[in-house]
Amino acid sequence: MSQTFRAHPNDNRRGVQVTDIYRSWSGSEQMALTIKEIATPAQAVSDERQLQALIEVFDCINCHTDLQKLFDDLASRLRRLVSFDALYVSLYDPVRNLMRVSFVETTSPMMIPVGLEIPISESPSGVAWETQQTVLLDGLADEIRFPVATRIFLEGEIRRVCLLPLTTAERKLGAVAFGRKEDLAYSDSELQLLRKAISEVALAVDNQLRSQEVISYEKQLKQERDRTLLLLDVTNTLVRNLELEELFNAISASLRRIMRHEYAALSLPDGPGTLRLYAVDFPEGSGLVHPDLPFPKEGSLAGRAFNTGNPLLVSRQDVAHYPAEVTRMLFAEGLKSICCLPLLNRGRTVGVLTVASRRESAFSIDDTDLLRQVANQVAIAVDNALAFREIAELKEKLAEEKSYLEDEIRTILNFDEIIGESTGLREVLQNVQTVAPTDATVLILGETGTGKELIARAIHRLSRRSGSPMVKINCSAIPTGLLESELFGHEKGAFTGAISQKTGRLELANKGTIFLDEVGDIPLEIQPKLLRVLQESEFERLGSSRTIHVDVRLVAATNRNLAQMVADNEFRRDLYYRLRVFPILVPSLRERQADIPTLVHHFTQKYARQMGRKIKKVPQQAMDALCKWPWPGNIRELENFIERAVILSPGPVLNVPVEELKEPTTRSSDGEGTLESAEREHIVRVLQQSGGVISGPHGAAAKLGLKRTTLQGKMRKLGISRRYAQDQEQG
Repeated sequence: MSQTFRAHPNDNRRGVQVTDIYRSWSGSEQMALTIKEIATPAQAVSDERQLQALIEVFDCINCHTDLQKLFDDLASRLRRLVSFDALYVSLYDPVRNLMRVSFVETTSPMMIPVGLEIPISESPSGVAWETQQTVLLDGLADEIRFPVATRIFLEGEIRRVCLLPLTTAERKLGAVAFGRKEDLAYSDSELQLLRKAISEVALAVDNQLRSQEVISYEKQLKQERDRTLLLLDVTNTLVRNLELEELFNAISASLRRIMRHEYAALSLPDGPGTLRLYAVDFPEGSGLVHPDLPFPKEGSLAGRAFNTGNPLLVSRQDVAHYPAEVTRMLFAEGLKSICCLPLLNRGRTVGVLTVASRRESAFSIDDTDLLRQVANQVAIAVDNALAFREIAELKEKLAEEKSYLEDEIRTILNFDEIIGESTGLREVLQNVQTVAPTDATVLILGETGTGKELIARAIHRLSRRSGSPMVKINCSAIPTGLLESELFGHEKGAFTGAISQKTGRLELANKGTIFLDEVGDIPLEIQPKLLRVLQESEFERLGSSRTIHVDVRLVAATNRNLAQMVADNEFRRDLYYRLRVFPILVPSLRERQADIPTLVHHFTQKYARQMGRKIKKVPQQAMDALCKWPWPGNIRELENFIERAVILSPGPVLNVPVEELKEPTTRSSDGEGTLESAEREHIVRVLQQSGGVISGPHGAAAKLGLKRTTLQGKMRKLGISRRYAQDQEQG
């Protein structure tokens, strides 16, 4: 390296003189240094020594590729430039926004620890860095702005400190501090020399830092590339599996290629507040922790990760913070490091992936970060698998609903609207409007044929569940042995003949309404299970231990006296009160005679359209007879009667067979006009309508709202036989 010095022509004069020294550096860079106020030849000699020292500082800058060695070499060269007893370099940390001591050189016992971190506002180096101005501390004993630095300086007997910003044209790096024990101020010429030196040092430090950043970036890039390849491998493995069982095996195999562990598990939600171990990979385990093990979210490791949505890294020392029994089981199996990762997808947590080891501190922060990325991929696969399973179940459910709705379509079409304006009906409709928007259980009471199912459908249509199905089940029409399966469903092999899994009506009605018609006919042994659905919204299929949660609104109907059945121990008292949250009593047709003309016209036009006939008039005499008849079968009886009348009417006038509306005669006049006679006539009439059938959903007992045995007892008492009823009908 060549150096060239040239003295100014006027350098021998007293007063203000300037010496220009030109130095060629590396054959391409030229630097000019100007020293002012040279008053004497002795000062000029001193200045030349300082300049020589400054040039030596420049010379050493490019001699080192290690930042620590550069500072070590510079410290000795800078001491020849200016006197100091302490030198330290602080660099700015942009991540944590503070100053960190990176180099210390001192001749005293003063301890400025390398790595010391001080907030910018409390550090003199921070002030120099932030303001980009030279900071001079002359009265340290009175300095209160920088308590930590001041204490360290005073302990080392430093009396004056000069701090210069370490800055390049592109960025601010930090600051360099020079300290003196003697009470000697830094002159302007010294400060000028130091600024020149530090500006060149800044370039060297910047180059070294950039080199380190490049090396760190390359290392990070390689690590990211390796991780990306691993994640790509995991992704390719996961997307090929839609079944959860196959999926977890692929997850576990992929994780073992990523890092060492002895335990892996997949936990999925199983109702409010509960998780269930869906799959476990623990070849060396003793069996304490096994698949299908339910455990609470509260107090468990996986539950904490699930609830917070953040990874959880714990050791044996943390067991006291997680009191759930499953936590004790994990540590009892010898596991010492456990990492739980929530499976997050589309803003929701679908499960928890747990990885554990029998080694202490087995998972670093980098491992946790990598596992989090793996968990993100696993979450997508688990979500897809759950969606695939849900789609399969929904497909099966839709098939069941389609079959069910096809069976119910006639019933739906039979009730286009509620007909009538009587006071009793208006009260019922007002109650329907009141209770429909709620999810309260409704019990509809009334005689057979009064339109209880129509009221139930009106409640559903006016509720917030109207977009979901209303599923009906007639509890008296299904044999006792099959009713439980119809309500709750069954698993394959649950009983003889269960050749496949069956979805129950309660599952079909999820998010909608289930209508239990003739609820009084539910056997006592099934009633507790129905009560649990009403109270807890959960049940198990026949042959399964897995709890199913449903969100259904229950509407029940009966023509029986449930209160009397409770008194006779034929119906559970707690279920009765749970059903009777909001009772609605539907009046019989004889209690709403004002609606009979409207109903007659409605049914006449309905069946006339179906049969392609044009009936315009109902004779007044026939209408009077229709209004006087007590209609023991209520609206259903009236509708059937009008249908028969339409069949008999070829012309525009309804041909009403009024002779069928006459009171039947009794065999003996002894009981004429008595209550016993009226009861006997009523039973005979209902027997005629049911064709002599006593039991069953369409039998006389159901129409009369009596038990089969009660009706048979009354028939024996009144001398009525099925044959007699049939003979009367023929006569």
